[in-house]
Amino acid sequence: MVDVVSSFWDRVDTALAERDTQGLRRSLKARSAETGILDLSNNDYLRLSQHPAVIAAGQQALAKWGASATASPLISGYTAVHAELEQKLAAWAGFECGLVWNSGYAANQSVLGRLPQKGDIVLADRLIHASMVEGVLRSGARLQRYRHLDVDHLAELLAQHADGERTVFVVTESVFSMDGDYPDLNAMAELKARYGFVWIVDEAHAVGWYGERGSGLVEETGVTVDVDVFVGTLGKGLGSMGAFTLFRKASLRDYLINFGGEFIYSTYLAPASAAAAIAAVDVAQSMSAERAQWRQRSREVRAAIAAPDGDSPILPVVIGDANATMRAAESLLGKGFKVGAVRPPTVPANSSRLRISLSTKLSDSDLTRLVESLEEAQS
Repeated sequence: MVDVVSSFWDRVDTALAERDTQGLRRSLKARSAETGILDLSNNDYLRLSQHPAVIAAGQQALAKWGASATASPLISGYTAVHAELEQKLAAWAGFECGLVWNSGYAANQSVLGRLPQKGDIVLADRLIHASMVEGVLRSGARLQRYRHLDVDHLAELLAQHADGERTVFVVTESVFSMDGDYPDLNAMAELKARYGFVWIVDEAHAVGWYGERGSGLVEETGVTVDVDVFVGTLGKGLGSMGAFTLFRKASLRDYLINFGGEFIYSTYLAPASAAAAIAAVDVAQSMSAERAQWRQRSREVRAAIAAPDGDSPILPVVIGDANATMRAAESLLGKGFKVGAVRPPTVPANSSRLRISLSTKLSDSDLTRLVESLEEAQS
């Protein structure tokens, strides 16, 4: 028995040593309220986590409801604040109804782990988030990946499964979290009209940045009526905490309430977070005039640092080597910029990168310094 236990600890130590050798070992670093550092590593693109109206709404709900929902949603954790948030989100994005979750990971795990079932086919963009992949694998459905953003490849796969004997799901992100690019949603909607499938779109990194009302790329491209499940987060562009799913048909909401373990068996999202998100939606809707400016700035910064074309808030600077990426991130931190250093397995091997998140609060002088500092960090 002692030898068996010892082999377990050896296995743990060996795995960590391998990560060290590869330059891939991760560790937690507590973030402080830094001064003099511009944080371009987080997903608070609109800086709504610091908006006075959002903070005030959270504080008022904290005083009224306390610091916790205190129970799972089917017991007593589901409050009037959560119901209001669901209704606001659904109306904002143009869906019939919604459901609030503790995290985006939980939402994707439940949606993709429960809706597809054994015998179904899930066609997914090759670079969808790990939470989506793991959900599909748990479902027992057959997962096939199409080449990243390749609508023609998706069409080929749909044609192969056009016999109508199995339910086909198509899964994509709108803005992809590591590359900041996005698919042709209109072309995908045309494929749905031709072949028929259940369409699930994760808008986590598009909410607040796209659309006249700010609800995302689904709104921007006018495909709302074609999307069956819209997944979004409250903790990125909306500056709060948690996630949400929106549904074209209310039966999907009811199904997940009854069968989604991630929803059923956890203490629910704090009412203060839900209240803050309600205020954040109101603020985001009021920013329609600024959205075109943010996207133009993204295009300009991309051109200056030779990042791929686009207008999303996510700018990847691919370096390749993991250790070189970490050194570049440290160099930028020394110059006053905190950026994400993303390594495998989050991204494919030899594609380690600096992940820069644009903020609506960045000044022209900040961006000029950033471009100069990036050049120095990679030299």
